[in-house]
Amino acid sequence: MRRKKHVQHDYLKQETGGWKKKWKDKLPVALIFPNVYQLGMSNLGFQLVYDLLNRDPEVVCERIFFPEDSAHPLSVESGRRLRDFPVVFISVSFEDDFPGLVQLLQLGGVEPFAKARFDADPFCNPGAPLVICGGVATFINPEPLAPFIDMFVVGEAEPVLPEIVDSLKGAAAHKETRAKLLRRIAAEIPGCYVPQFYETRYNADGTIASVDAPDDLPPRISRIYAEADSVAGHSKIMSPAAEFSDIFLTELGRGCSRGCRFCAAGFVYRPPRLWPVETILAALEKRPDNVKRIGFLGMEMARTEDLEKLAAYILAGPCSLSFSSLRADAISEDLLLLLEKSDLKSVAIAPDGGSERLRTVINKNISEDDILHAAESLVRVGIQTLKLYFMIGLPTETMEDIEEMIALVMKIRTSILNVGRARGRLSNMILSINSFVPKAWTPFQFHPFAEAGELKKKLAFVRKQLARQPNVRIAADSPVRAMFQAMLARGDRRVGALLAAKGIRRNWRQVCKTHDLRPEFYARRARNQSELFPWEILDHGIDRNYLWAEYRKGLKGKTTSACDTTRCRSCGVCNGL
Repeated sequence: MRRKKHVQHDYLKQETGGWKKKWKDKLPVALIFPNVYQLGMSNLGFQLVYDLLNRDPEVVCERIFFPEDSAHPLSVESGRRLRDFPVVFISVSFEDDFPGLVQLLQLGGVEPFAKARFDADPFCNPGAPLVICGGVATFINPEPLAPFIDMFVVGEAEPVLPEIVDSLKGAAAHKETRAKLLRRIAAEIPGCYVPQFYETRYNADGTIASVDAPDDLPPRISRIYAEADSVAGHSKIMSPAAEFSDIFLTELGRGCSRGCRFCAAGFVYRPPRLWPVETILAALEKRPDNVKRIGFLGMEMARTEDLEKLAAYILAGPCSLSFSSLRADAISEDLLLLLEKSDLKSVAIAPDGGSERLRTVINKNISEDDILHAAESLVRVGIQTLKLYFMIGLPTETMEDIEEMIALVMKIRTSILNVGRARGRLSNMILSINSFVPKAWTPFQFHPFAEAGELKKKLAFVRKQLARQPNVRIAADSPVRAMFQAMLARGDRRVGALLAAKGIRRNWRQVCKTHDLRPEFYARRARNQSELFPWEILDHGIDRNYLWAEYRKGLKGKTTSACDTTRCRSCGVCNGL
């Protein structure tokens, strides 16, 4: 215990921009990221919520991460236990963190199941905190976490978080019961979903028959989203221990207009919003003087004229640009000049589909020539490590597509080695190969996850074909682990009950047997046009018929134009705007 407290305070001492507040006469809130500190402090959404909560003078918000060297999660700011906080906010971005979230509650001495906490009154009793959850994973599909969460905030926090906090402060002052507080918030504040007030009924075949809502609550919960502010979202805390330790992150916008059929973020963040360049420059002015690297989030949407203004600002700083991934068909001469001056050594591009045909199926809309040109251009300006993201198991994929992916890799290798020899330095390639996982709210939500044995064979084939190639390294996920993610991604509350089981990450198949659940029912089953999905308790404004039509277009190898909010109303999101 003592050692862990020391580690937490070491983090605090190294940071700049954090908050340390006294508890007296304030509402204490724990903000959880269900993974380690290094990853959590590189998550911009987590930082924005932390800063927003602490800007309230009547709130003290402290961060808790998954413990690295102790069984007791303690807050970074004061070393307090999780169970000492009357309110817990959780930010979760990936299904992979669902088991860690439940385990973190257990390690913190908090009863994990919401139903067991529900009778603890008033709502702020020690050991039975009010647990509120948000983050993109939960407004894609919150249902696997529904057994553990008192309330979900569906969508982006900025428009509603202050109103929610005001309700919590008033309830604490008047010792309001948990049930009364949750009912009032669910009825009055948009985007607030209390799972316990909704009952799911099932058909004999295990599919969902209906989700019944009380008369005083909405039958579906509409997602909320933020408009442009005067300052774009940006890093609030700089920490040398974070994964992006020396990079000042700044949003260029939210969402994406490209419409890749596998990408949940591209659909649940609709309409895509690109922030005015003035608000981005205002965010860059918040950068600490000693931080010289800038990371942009949303490069795939940026307008050429905006990038030119941002490049001029960076070069005048003088600063350098950093980012994790770049769209292969969006590499201009101005951007290449900026990359060269930034001395960036590693960049990723994401073909995703291994063949030209598959990239049409997934609506990626980049060609082999785009990819080859991007790779050669990036290496020419000094990139030493080129990372390529591919998926296997995509809809309609055949071994011919895998062979074309290998041929593409070999073409890229030949091209960048020729450039490297001319420059006197050879570049390396890393292939990151992941199994395709169907996600809610995408056209591919109807498609089954591929059979794990077939995925393993394809990976083995790729490794064998490229094993002897110097300067090429392969990093691949486990198809069996990806199947667990697929079960969570399209799961319902019955799947959620598994998450409290000991050893769920390692023994998930055995845990499923114990609970009489078949993983194949969730991961490997194709869905038809009329089936009611668990995540449809939420309302993203997307027309289900549009998603089905997009799925069918993909299977037929037809593409769809990029999202244009000025004239297009096809998906339904902009109809009510």
